Amino acid sequence: MFSRIAPALVLALPLAAIAADAPPQQFADLGDVHLESGAVIKDCKLGYRTIGTLNAARSNAVVFLPWHTGTSAEAVELLGPKGLLNTTGHYVIVIDAIGNGVACSPSNSATQHGTAFPVFTVRDMVESEFRLLNDKLGIKHVHAIIGYSMGGTQTFQWMVSHPDYMDVAVPIAGTPRQTSYDLLFWRTEEAAMLADPEYANGEYKQNPRLPLYHQIFATHFDTPAYRNAKTKPAEVEKFIAKTVEPDPDAADANDSRWQIRAFLAQDIGDDAAGKVKARVHIINPRQDLIVNPEPALAFARKVRATTTVLEGDCGHSAVVCATDQIRAAVDRALR
Repeated sequence: MFSRIAPALVLALPLAAIAADAPPQQFADLGDVHLESGAVIKDCKLGYRTIGTLNAARSNAVVFLPWHTGTSAEAVELLGPKGLLNTTGHYVIVIDAIGNGVACSPSNSATQHGTAFPVFTVRDMVESEFRLLNDKLGIKHVHAIIGYSMGGTQTFQWMVSHPDYMDVAVPIAGTPRQTSYDLLFWRTEEAAMLADPEYANGEYKQNPRLPLYHQIFATHFDTPAYRNAKTKPAEVEKFIAKTVEPDPDAADANDSRWQIRAFLAQDIGDDAAGKVKARVHIINPRQDLIVNPEPALAFARKVRATTTVLEGDCGHSAVVCATDQIRAAVDRALR
């Protein structure tokens, strides 16, 4: 989910999964974005990258939504013949969501920098993505929307905010709402950030290192069984040091926090299932300690969605451990 995790994901995938030539970064200017709260993000731009060619019938567009603070540059490296999504035959649009540091974000806003940036919701993220696709790119309907982690959570929102816009929805390790466990985890992450003197209540001059924040995440990214098998007790200090070492490419702290705040507030509502029109395939790791799978699986029963439950002890890192299984499930869903 975090930018410091992405290089590990890329390195763990087979080389054939990584595109030889990364598609260029593109931007769409949305102007002012009006939020659910009534606040306005000024001069908002969304980033995106495309893979493949839109066919004559304009029927092969597939949207991919990355994880928390994940970028399109990172995500395209996880797509391909051996990646999470086999892009062959599809026109794939990978979107940089609000707050990821590429799109309009606390870290890059000229007029609403840092803590002056408005608090946004997952629904706000989805509405801006709809404007990008529908208004700026002229794509009035897509074959599928797929997302991983926070991108999967956005996919649930897409199903109910724009139910006619896609034929298929595939949320991976996402959730339609937060459980008590999710709230405890993410509030602990936010508390670790706020307690760090380098964070300075968001008024820092240099991106803070946030060692405890990253250590908490690394502890939950997989499962106790997985970590016990991979790291000997004598190697724990080395593992911690690697986890918290300064990373110049780490996501901006306020960007991370603002997306966490969106995630904390997410709940698509009790009546959401009745709005869904797409074919839905839900993919969740059984032992995910980052995003609790139960709300997604309960939602699947309500909408009669097909599911792939990733067993094993990889937890949220199943995106690496179970890449082949995820790709096969996505391929079936898109047929």
